[in-house]
Amino acid sequence: MTTRRDFVKTTCLSLAFTLPMEPRLRFGMAEPIEPGAFAPSAFLRIDGDGTVTIWANKSEMGQGVRTSLAMAVAEELDADWSKVKVQQASSAAKFGDLGITGGSQSTRSTFTPYRTVGATAREMLISAAATKWKVDRAACKAENGFIVHGSKRIAYGELVEAASKLEPPKDPPLKHAKNFRIVGTDVKRLDGPDIVTGRAQFGSDLKLPGMLYASVQRCPVFGGKLKSVDFTAAKAVPGVKQVITISSGVAVLADSTWAALNGREALKLQWDEGDHASASTAKIWEGFETRMKTPGKVVRKEGKGVEAVGKRAIHARYDCPFLAHATMEPMVGLADVKPDRCDIYAPSQGPSWSMDAIQKITGMKADQIEVHIPLLGGGFGRRAMPDFIVEAVECSKAAGVPVKVQYSREDDMKHDYYRPGTLHELSASLDAKGHAQAWHHRIVGPSIAASLKMPWPPEATELSGAADLPYEIPNVQVEWAQSDTPIPLGFWRAVPASFNPFVTESFLDELAHKAGKDPLDFRVALLKKDEKRKVGRDELDPGRLRHVIELAAEKAGWKAWRLAKRAKGFGMGIAAHAYLDCGTYVAQVAEVEVKPDGKVKVHRVVCAVDCGLAVNPLNIRAQMESAIVFGLTAALHGEITLEKGRVVQNGFSDYPMLRLADSPRIEVHIVKSTLPPGGVGEPGLPPIAPAVANAIFAATGKRIRSMPMTPEKVLKAAKA
Repeated sequence: MTTRRDFVKTTCLSLAFTLPMEPRLRFGMAEPIEPGAFAPSAFLRIDGDGTVTIWANKSEMGQGVRTSLAMAVAEELDADWSKVKVQQASSAAKFGDLGITGGSQSTRSTFTPYRTVGATAREMLISAAATKWKVDRAACKAENGFIVHGSKRIAYGELVEAASKLEPPKDPPLKHAKNFRIVGTDVKRLDGPDIVTGRAQFGSDLKLPGMLYASVQRCPVFGGKLKSVDFTAAKAVPGVKQVITISSGVAVLADSTWAALNGREALKLQWDEGDHASASTAKIWEGFETRMKTPGKVVRKEGKGVEAVGKRAIHARYDCPFLAHATMEPMVGLADVKPDRCDIYAPSQGPSWSMDAIQKITGMKADQIEVHIPLLGGGFGRRAMPDFIVEAVECSKAAGVPVKVQYSREDDMKHDYYRPGTLHELSASLDAKGHAQAWHHRIVGPSIAASLKMPWPPEATELSGAADLPYEIPNVQVEWAQSDTPIPLGFWRAVPASFNPFVTESFLDELAHKAGKDPLDFRVALLKKDEKRKVGRDELDPGRLRHVIELAAEKAGWKAWRLAKRAKGFGMGIAAHAYLDCGTYVAQVAEVEVKPDGKVKVHRVVCAVDCGLAVNPLNIRAQMESAIVFGLTAALHGEITLEKGRVVQNGFSDYPMLRLADSPRIEVHIVKSTLPPGGVGEPGLPPIAPAVANAIFAATGKRIRSMPMTPEKVLKAAKA
């Protein structure tokens, strides 16, 4: 873990860097430091007019991280918030390794280091003022952009030159949470006005002088290769400038996106479709069924494990489909490869993940390459992958000019890194009093870690929400049974917690019904002990999980609903998830109507979240709402299928998004806490699908054990 001292040592650099470019491309670059400006860190600069500029080292894809990080710095700096600006850090050496923006770790991992940046500057400004006034330093304090000593006040801007000459302190003191005046309040996003008015620049908006647009024809079958190509017709299309082969296929370069797309349509191609030309969803699921017949790797065992289930067990099977990311902005990357320098402008979640490939393509060293990061039009894990950046670099190197590779919606849908599909078999038993005594869960599916050739055990990316089952059950056994497929896999919002909790929280509801108990009471009874305990490599606080379950139920009116005479077709369901990787606990109650045609309408969702210290409650509510809508889209509509080795879905016509008219009323209740901040980008997603499935059961008496929960599946269950 990086200590505050280490962070200060590596980031307290008074460096300036600039590069001639169009003004609107300055999103990731430090402006030249004017004489007298104060830059105690690569992430902070204070100008003579008092303007405070903060560089965020995490990509902004709608999660509000740039504002949260600016709040952390401004809080310790005691800055005047009206003078705070934020910019995006690039992959320049002075910013260090930006790592990956994902896993709901951005604020959690950088909150203290960014506070330290602000505290360092504050202490230096106080020292500069005390020296100027020749007074006791301990009698001075920072206050809303000023240093104050009695009746004396001096603005930060007047101290920048003197402060710049001082040595940064090694361990600047940090505020106690009770003294926060910015952190913990509802703060509107700093970049919000630019986004709303259209001034903000996303990857698809960016242009460079002399730039060409590229559209790439890729093999429609995963793993296939180019056999032959005739460029003649494509080159004859007006606007087409070049046609080249690259590692992923054939790229048509033109003076507009439209010309590039038309040129691509004119290509005459033959593919060697390889070993997966006959792959289909049906065959993949046959493989899953075969693998389910044999035990998997035991990834958790407590008590007697499966041996304690017994003959009077309750059994169920669940399945979850492959899913695309379907970001609102399709993949896009702009590269400018010169003889001795390579600049990339790409909405990336992980610029460092692209660096090795860029170096191999260009033959350049890391210090000759810089990735500049505009706003991301959605990410959800997809933009951590380097493929769209690699294509842009290959095209620019071959063409000798800047090239922007723009995916179409169909490209994006058919050439994704997909969320794995999975098959689940569960069995459990209850004692004479209806308490859960044994739990067995076998998961069959492919591995993201194996697909991406990551140096982890294959099950490491597939177990959250299953192996870390938080409930106090004496005998537990969880197994992972790997079954690989030709479909390329990647990280998808909440990763395995996007499918495993659907299974575990739905099956828990089945046990409650079998025991004749209220699903709320059944859960609470399994979380009676408040002692923290290890679940895998993480620590579980059962009390925090129990509290959000009870809070969500209370705010939703759960008890009154259960006692009331309900209209036909209406139901209420509850589910929860302890997102231990993020240090966040979430529970949700869904109020659902099942219509005669089988369509599921979610009218209301009540969400309770304990994410530790709420840095920006306004943003936390937005993230919970976002995760709920994203999760509902998957729960009700999402499914990627394969025929003849090809992805069937083309776009939003056959891979629909949740529309505004179908979106529920959402209430978010945040638990007050002084614990370290947890993540909030992903934890709101896992409970929504099981809450809806459990509500469907409450409404119809029928279980839906398969996503998406389409009208066809609801009607089929009703007839069973």
